[in-house]
Amino acid sequence: MSDCCHIHCIVPPHMLESIELRGNEEQRKFAAAAAAVAAEYRAERVAQAPAGGFTIAAVNAACDGPKREVYTAKNSDQLPGDLVRSEGDPPSGELAVDQAYDGAGDTYSLYSEQYGRDSLDGSGLKLVSSVHVSQGLDNAFWNGAQMAYGDGGMIFKPLTGSLAVIGHELSHGVVQYCGGLVYRDQSGALNESFADVFGALVDQRKAGQTAAEASWLIGAEILLDDVSGDALRSLKAPGTAYNDDVLGKDPQPFHMADYANTTSDRGGVHVNSGVPNHAFYLLAQYLGGYAWEKAGQIWYDSMQALNNPHATFADWAAQTVASARDLYGVGSMEAIFTRRVWRLVGVDFN
Repeated sequence: MSDCCHIHCIVPPHMLESIELRGNEEQRKFAAAAAAVAAEYRAERVAQAPAGGFTIAAVNAACDGPKREVYTAKNSDQLPGDLVRSEGDPPSGELAVDQAYDGAGDTYSLYSEQYGRDSLDGSGLKLVSSVHVSQGLDNAFWNGAQMAYGDGGMIFKPLTGSLAVIGHELSHGVVQYCGGLVYRDQSGALNESFADVFGALVDQRKAGQTAAEASWLIGAEILLDDVSGDALRSLKAPGTAYNDDVLGKDPQPFHMADYANTTSDRGGVHVNSGVPNHAFYLLAQYLGGYAWEKAGQIWYDSMQALNNPHATFADWAAQTVASARDLYGVGSMEAIFTRRVWRLVGVDFN
């Protein structure tokens, strides 16, 4: 099961492993089926990658608005399915379709209006989404070319119900078109963290929340009522998002002292992302106001400038400090606080 989320699924593999250990027969069957579905789409994602690799997108490009298409897979695994709503069409009246459409638009809006990025690739990439994917799929994922959403049922409510989840998964596409971060060990955890950070920012911007007002939760809206927990992950307090008899306890660390040295989950990409997640949360609190402005700009510019698919936490920390200095000045409070937050989570760098 350790490979199951290589296609950038919202459900972390440690959840599936916990279900296999703790769940009833039906739940264990679900976990096995979830892994099988992920493996199938993982192969599709690999096939979508250009032979020469992805290139860094242009920044501050002219943004002409999103180009959205939403399909229904009719509970099959065949993507994209039947077209239900295209850009400019009125609401369909079907909740999952309209949530996927609106969520793609909200994500596009953050990247275009705040960071001058025209869609995920910087060049107006069409935002394709499929809803009602597979039968009872408790997952959502970016497969390298489009979004796919399940209807949930075992752990989650329909996956389109969380804007943070939509923003998270689409942000994996942004990483993909910024030169990428290898999906293993610390670079993989950075990949997951960038998606969590910008998923949270899409959600906060839509709600008009300041850094102090926001919950900093990912997936708070989709946990079924009988699950003991608040969300999938918490940037504010990694390790506290859930504690459930079947799902287990949230294993994310907030400090390098508790870093998980593991071979599962491709080196703990969904677990250790808690460390850079918390660093961003701390920076947003220090800077105040809206987190997508100064803190988000530092993180976004860092992804554009990084040019290191094997980056470690120390590499990323150094780049964020360099970006803060470039944006706000060497002696600025923004640069000072950016350096400080990495110290607070135990990441050492020059």
